[in-house]
Amino acid sequence: MKTLARWARAEWGELYGTVRGPLLRRRWRAVPLALAAVCLTAVLHFVHNQSWGYDLVQDVGAVRAADPLWLALLRTPLSLFVPALDLPVWGALAQILFVFGIAEICLGRWRTLTLAYAATLAGTLYARVGIWLGPDSPLGLPASDAHVVDTGPSAAVVGLAVFLGWRYGARVTAGAVIAAMVVEVLAKENLAGREHVAAIAAMLTLCGLSAARRRRTRPRENTDSDLPPLGP
Repeated sequence: MKTLARWARAEWGELYGTVRGPLLRRRWRAVPLALAAVCLTAVLHFVHNQSWGYDLVQDVGAVRAADPLWLALLRTPLSLFVPALDLPVWGALAQILFVFGIAEICLGRWRTLTLAYAATLAGTLYARVGIWLGPDSPLGLPASDAHVVDTGPSAAVVGLAVFLGWRYGARVTAGAVIAAMVVEVLAKENLAGREHVAAIAAMLTLCGLSAARRRRTRPRENTDSDLPPLGP
């Protein structure tokens, strides 16, 4: 039991320590972005399930590879909050609240939103490239996927989870998320699974760029610290 506790502390200790203080001090006020995302997703899901609202949500938030690129980019901001109709919405809402909330506290509101859109956009652009490559390519997709609606919040949730795991030392957790998405692709060949992997690839690329930037700035900071103080 002590070994498990030590492992949990090593895996999630830094993340827990970062999140705990703001939540205790401010409670729900610490995660306004996550709460807004949950409310918007719930409203869009409700409207999407109504006969009068289905076409409206499709027109403003449904992205397909068959759409012109300019239209897909125009719809992308709202597409992040349009959950899949064939999956339980409560699961999506819980994931958004949990992952977006942690990311908002750890990374800040605007960085969280930027990373979420980057993950979603990676999946959207991959779908177009995959269809262009065709089903004969290992990374390709069948032409029929051009008319499938892109993933909603799930790609953003997966991408943020991987980025947080890398940034705060929860490497096993990040690896488990990556492994689960790879298994999803192997077990269930669909567009959503491949877009999740594309979102992960985008986040890992950003993680690598961030690490490289820190390695470049660290020697410069060390060099500056070795300089003699200014003044007499």
